[in-house]
Amino acid sequence: MRSTQNEASNAALARAFAALADPTRCAVVELLRERPQRASDLAAALAVAPAGLSRHLRQLERSGLVAADAVVHDARVRLYRLEPHAFATLGDWASAMQAQWSEQLQAFKAHAERGSSRRR
Repeated sequence: MRSTQNEASNAALARAFAALADPTRCAVVELLRERPQRASDLAAALAVAPAGLSRHLRQLERSGLVAADAVVHDARVRLYRLEPHAFATLGDWASAMQAQWSEQLQAFKAHAERGSSRRR
């Protein structure tokens, strides 16, 4: 059960990192940090063709980083917003990696300090 859960978590992280590997998609995320926006507003802000932006938005949606909601007064318009839980997952992963590296660096530092005190 645990390995299946880890595999699913790793797959979700891989999708998120793959989505964020593109500069345009990172720019979309930055714009959506301000507020939810329509695709046309995002395309205009980024000077990207609507069809091109649509592909980026689909990738962000598939990764779970972005969601779209229909606008009440116009069903053709979708309002894109960030999915906070997806970014929380990325943050948790980054924190765990940072903690791991801190432990490793502390152990290396202690080892190096023991070695230098023996040479004196």
